[in-house]
Amino acid sequence: MITSYAIHEVTSYIDWVYFFHAWGFQRCFAAIANIHGCDVCRATWLTTFPEEDRAKAAEAMQLFKEANRMLNQLDQDYKTHNILMLCEANSEGDNLWLNGIELPLLRQQTKSRKEEAFLCLSDFVRPLSSGIKDEVGVFASSVDPETEQLYLDDPYKRMLVQTLSDRLAEATTEKMHRDLKRNRNADCIRPAVGYPSLPDLSVNFILNEIIDMKRIGITLTENGMMRPHSSVSGLLFFHPAAHYFPVGKIGEDQLKDYANRRGMDIEIMRKYLSGNLAPA
Repeated sequence: MITSYAIHEVTSYIDWVYFFHAWGFQRCFAAIANIHGCDVCRATWLTTFPEEDRAKAAEAMQLFKEANRMLNQLDQDYKTHNILMLCEANSEGDNLWLNGIELPLLRQQTKSRKEEAFLCLSDFVRPLSSGIKDEVGVFASSVDPETEQLYLDDPYKRMLVQTLSDRLAEATTEKMHRDLKRNRNADCIRPAVGYPSLPDLSVNFILNEIIDMKRIGITLTENGMMRPHSSVSGLLFFHPAAHYFPVGKIGEDQLKDYANRRGMDIEIMRKYLSGNLAPA
């Protein structure tokens, strides 16, 4: 299923904390996004900060105003896009089978305090041996590729468009996620490629085989990065116990096993998982 949205349809799903973080602002300054737009409300908000922080708060206020102005401009000509496929799925050890395509995954090697097992995302899907089909969603979201060519001669506006586009891609995914949960009357999680539960960027090649991301304008580089840069991809799990977790550090034995299951050279896989490798 492919869905396109006008910019104004997803702006309410923007996480402004990450937008302001990209501009070097602490979380407290992102609260301007929750303030009513009248001058009195904004002036009152400024007074909640210590004197030494008010100049920074005023900067955040101005940035938020300019960001909304830019969103209104983008809304005239550009859209965001989402592709979602609900796949027949089963697990087999640390692997998933999605519409007959194998997706090897990584298992935790270090427990977190709240968990009683070393987790893998495949744990949240019915095993193949059960003979019962389960369901896993595969998704990708992006913005119109043309936005990457805007304001190339204006560094400030270029960065404003880029940081907003990043948030709009995430906001599109958030809207899809909430709509799906509402329609199914059930919760789910959506680990994204490159994030702690699904750290291997090369997984994008497998997801692309399943959903054909170019249908919404996404292409992959030779390293599995998505273009446009403002894109996000991942999986949806509907098991009632499904929750986010970090894979964390893995040892050489698991790296070798994972590379073997992926059918990739271990040195290539080492580069993809460099941030997850335990010290030798």
